[in-house]
Amino acid sequence: MKRQNNEQPIADVLKSFIQSNNLEAGLERVDVEKLWRSLLGNGVNSYTREVRLKGATLYVTLSSSVLREELSYGKQKIIGMLNDELGKEVVKELVLR
Repeated sequence: MKRQNNEQPIADVLKSFIQSNNLEAGLERVDVEKLWRSLLGNGVNSYTREVRLKGATLYVTLSSSVLREELSYGKQKIIGMLNDELGKEVVKELVLR
């Protein structure tokens, strides 16, 4: 009796599980929140109250109006940095509140 080889790399199994259960959007939300905090550093993080991804729009609530204005000048750069780190276009618009 010959045994069948059903071995697969764990990365492939997890990827297939995520796709079959439509979990990609939730994981992207978590990834974007983590990336915002790591890419923009402690200075911005101390004024960041909430980071939320809805669809392709990233909503960031800031406690400093001065920082909000400063970041608004670099929205496209921030979107580009986030999408580059994610390896795909997840964020299309950034709304600073």
